[in-house]
Amino acid sequence: MTRINTNIPSIIAQGRMRNNLNDLNTRLERLSTGLRINRGADDPAGLIASETLRSEMSSLRQAIANSDRAVNMLSTAEGSLNEVSSLLLEIKGLVVDMANAGALGPEEVAADQLEIDSILSSIDRIANTTQFAGKKLLNGTLDYAMSNVNTSHVASVQVYGARIPEGASKNITVQMTASAETALRTFDNASKVTSAATVEIAGMRGTEILSFTSGTTFSEIVTAVNDNTGVTGVSASLSGTALRMDSVDFGSDAFVSVKSISGNFVWGTSAVTTGITSTDTGVDAGVLVNGQVASTNGLRVDIRTAALDSRFYLDSSFAQSSTSTAFQVTGGGSLFQISPEVSPLGQINVGLASVSTANLGNTITGYLNSIKSGGTNAVNQNNFIAAEDIVNESINQVAVFRGRLGSLQKNQIQTNINSQQVALENVTASESIIRDADMAVEVSALTRAQILVQATQQTLGLANQQPQIALQLLG
Repeated sequence: MTRINTNIPSIIAQGRMRNNLNDLNTRLERLSTGLRINRGADDPAGLIASETLRSEMSSLRQAIANSDRAVNMLSTAEGSLNEVSSLLLEIKGLVVDMANAGALGPEEVAADQLEIDSILSSIDRIANTTQFAGKKLLNGTLDYAMSNVNTSHVASVQVYGARIPEGASKNITVQMTASAETALRTFDNASKVTSAATVEIAGMRGTEILSFTSGTTFSEIVTAVNDNTGVTGVSASLSGTALRMDSVDFGSDAFVSVKSISGNFVWGTSAVTTGITSTDTGVDAGVLVNGQVASTNGLRVDIRTAALDSRFYLDSSFAQSSTSTAFQVTGGGSLFQISPEVSPLGQINVGLASVSTANLGNTITGYLNSIKSGGTNAVNQNNFIAAEDIVNESINQVAVFRGRLGSLQKNQIQTNINSQQVALENVTASESIIRDADMAVEVSALTRAQILVQATQQTLGLANQQPQIALQLLG
C-alpha cells in the first residue's frame, strides 16, 4: 500500500509503543514500591480484599498492644500485692510471738505492737500509692460500685469481675435453695448426768476432754463446754430440757464429735457408752446466683462465670432461710479490650479492690486495722485468736487476689496474645500474597518490557519510513 495520509503500520506501532511503555512503567513502579497493587486500577477486587485484610491486621496489632499493656498494668498491681503479702506474713509472726505472753515482758509486747502498727501503715501506703500511668490501682478506685446490698442478707461481698451493660447496672439475685447448717448433737433423755462420765468434745478447731460427776446438770455442762468454745469450735445451749451442742461454724467442714472415754453420756434414745462416738457434720448452703448454681463452703459463696466473678458471705440467719435477695453492680472495675473487635466477648472486666487495712478482712472476723494500737482487736490487749483470724483472712484475700490476677494474665491475656499473634501472621501472609509484588516475576517482566519497548521503537521507525516509497513512484 502506498497511501501517505494515513500510515496504519505507524499507528499500530504507536499503540503498541504506548502499551509497552505503560507496562514498563508498571514494572518499574512495582519494583520501586514492592507492591503489586498501587492503585485501584491495578486490581480492583484484589484492592478490596487487601484493604479488608489490612483492617484486620490493624485491629490485631492493636489487640496485641492492648494485651501487652494490660499485662504491664496487672504486673504492677501484682508486684505491690506481693509486698503486702510479705508484710502480712510478718504480722502473722508477730501475733504468734505476742501470744507467748507468759514469756514476754511489757517492753517486748509494746515493741511488737509498735512494729505491727508500722507494718499496717506501710500496707496503707502501698494501697494508696501504687499506680500505673497516673491511675491508682489498689486504693479502691478501680473496685466495683454496688448498691442495695442488704447486710442482713449478705454480710460482705467482693466482685472480682462483672460484665456490666453499657449505660446500665448489673442485677445480682441470690436465691437460697438449701439452708446452711451447723453440726448438731442433741442430748435429751435427762436433765443431768446420771453417772460419772469423761467425754471428749471435738470440733473443727480442736479437742478438749471434760469430766462430769454424777448429778452434773445440763446447765453446768453448757458452761463447761462454752468455756472451751475457743479451743473446740463447739458451743452448747439448752433448748427446753434438751442439751444442744452446735459447731460455731457452718458448712460441711464443721463438725461436732462427742466421745465417751469413760462412763455413759446419753444422746437421744441411745447411750453414748465408753468408746462410742456421736458425730454430726454441718451442711453447706445451697445457693443460686442469677439462676446458676454457686459453689459454697459454709456461709461463703463463690460464683465464677464469664458474666460474673464474685465471692460473698451470707448472713447466718439468711443462710438458714428459703428466701432471696438482690443487689446491683452499678459500675466501676477496669475494662481491658484484648480482641480485635469491640464487643463484650472480646473484653475482660476486672475489679481491683482496695488492700488498705480498713478493707482487708471482713465483717465476720473483723478488719485488719482493728488490730492496731487502740483498735477493738489490738494484739497488745490479748486479742490473739481474733487477731490471728483477721490476719489469716487478710492473707487469704491477698493470695486469692494475686492468684486471680496471675490466672488472668496467664490463662486469658497471654493466651490471647499468642492466638492473636498467630492470626496476625496468617492474615499478613494472606494480604501479602494479594498486594505485594513478586520481585522475581517483576524483574523478569521488566526485562521483557524493556525488550518490547526497544523492539517497538525499531518497528515504529520502519513504519514511519514506509510512506517514502511513494517518492520512488514519482521519480
